[in-house]
Amino acid sequence: MPSERFDKGLAVRREVLGAAHVDKSLREADDFTRELQALVTEYCWGEVWTREGLDRRTRSFLNLAFLTALNRPHELKLHVRGALNNGVTRDEIKEALLQAAIYCGVPAALDSFRVAREVFREIDSAG
Repeated sequence: MPSERFDKGLAVRREVLGAAHVDKSLREADDFTRELQALVTEYCWGEVWTREGLDRRTRSFLNLAFLTALNRPHELKLHVRGALNNGVTRDEIKEALLQAAIYCGVPAALDSFRVAREVFREIDSAG
């Protein structure tokens, strides 16, 4: 049974990443992945993303840097969209990725720029 923290996390997760993506992730969860989806929704989104210490824009900037450092393009793609949903501009995303290039390495930043450009193209072609 979902908790209040899960429900808050689900709302934030949908707002940041988009309801279609989140609902698909939850719908496609199976016996192997269902508990991971619950954990991510409740603790990542319901516990951390709802804290008052940082606003969503700042959390998005951090995620862009962290995911670049970890070289996680699939998650980065989601969080580029999330950053845009949280009011981060394309120029700010570019600056965050340039900063990451210096501290995380050029190869990781090259991949992150490719991912961000792909998201921008998808958004531009849909609009």
